[in-house]
Amino acid sequence: MIGRLRAVTLDCPDPGALADFYSELLGMPVTRRDHDWAGIGDGTRPVIDFQRVEDHRAPDWPDPDRPQQMHFEIRVEDIGVAHERVTALGARLLAVSEERPDNLYRVYADPAGHPFCLEFTA
Repeated sequence: MIGRLRAVTLDCPDPGALADFYSELLGMPVTRRDHDWAGIGDGTRPVIDFQRVEDHRAPDWPDPDRPQQMHFEIRVEDIGVAHERVTALGARLLAVSEERPDNLYRVYADPAGHPFCLEFTA
């Protein structure tokens, strides 16, 4: 091992708003918030930081001209309940895959346009 992951940083137009979104989604408290930077973490996992980028150009999954760049894969216990909660927080459903009843996933965009997946495995 060369090193350990400390943080993942996402570019976005509003760091505080995106920190609030992922704080609620992942159950990690907001640990830093200022005009250009916000972060969430719980001390047991790498932190997730959000940095302001003027003229942010959001991904447009699955458009290869504006690729996803990165995404989170988030395992959930109940995909229906998780869907309701993330859309209430401002996520947008992009795609659904229910090909196998024992492995369901859905692709969403967070409020800044970054794709993430919710996955349920029976």
